[in-house]
Amino acid sequence: MNEWEFDLLEQKTRLDRIEVAGVAMQRGDRVRLRPRPGGDVMDIALAGQTAIIDGIEQDYEGTFHLAVVLDDDPGRDLGLARQPGHRFFFDTADVELLEPPAAPRSVALSSARVLIAGIGNIFCGDDGFGVAVAQRLSRHPWPAGVRVVDFGIRGFDLACALDGPDVTILVDAYPHHAAPGTVTVIEPDVAAAGPGEDQPGLEPHGLDPVSVLRLATALGIAPRRLLLVGCQPLTLGGEDGAIGLSAPVEAAVARAITEIESLVERIMQEPSDPH
Repeated sequence: MNEWEFDLLEQKTRLDRIEVAGVAMQRGDRVRLRPRPGGDVMDIALAGQTAIIDGIEQDYEGTFHLAVVLDDDPGRDLGLARQPGHRFFFDTADVELLEPPAAPRSVALSSARVLIAGIGNIFCGDDGFGVAVAQRLSRHPWPAGVRVVDFGIRGFDLACALDGPDVTILVDAYPHHAAPGTVTVIEPDVAAAGPGEDQPGLEPHGLDPVSVLRLATALGIAPRRLLLVGCQPLTLGGEDGAIGLSAPVEAAVARAITEIESLVERIMQEPSDPH
């Protein structure tokens, strides 16, 4: 879309609310992107991502579309400032309205025994591994006390969330000189990851376990127990970035899920930490 086309679109009628098949959607609502097969390749690449509705706008034929900003877009603020390149347009039938965070069935982070935290940047190739796993696990039936959250690149939110659960399972790309797609489970030494110190065996790459622990320490938060389910990436996208996982890392998603299920089963059989 060039600047002239964007200006024309901006002049079209915008709504704050629209009803789709009896379901009301409005600006500020959170949705999961569910593009239909055979659509635009960029839309399909964003399938499963969560986003916020920033606007409801008409195209040149008068059809209304939802302008959304991805939760995990590093340039999210630019999208909310209505800049092209950080807002994506989806048909109303291609999104799923998410429940508000305070939905009755949700488990509060502070009361969760086990927090499964997917982290990573979907615009950096295999760095989106943790996000992909979390999205799959979010549809899994878990026992009470288990919470799955896709944190993406929201390091501050994740650091704050470490204050509460008995065990936090981080899911992330984990460069450790193994074959691409290798899934490894380690238990980082929480006490050894203070400011200015490197955690042996962990290689920082943006929002990684080391930086999360350092931020938590700076906030005065001491996680009780931390596990990392990591996958050796094939590529982190290079200078130009990339959307989508490589074949070996995509195949590793199912293995990671099996590993996490086993971890949670063992943890839930252990006595609860009285804090």
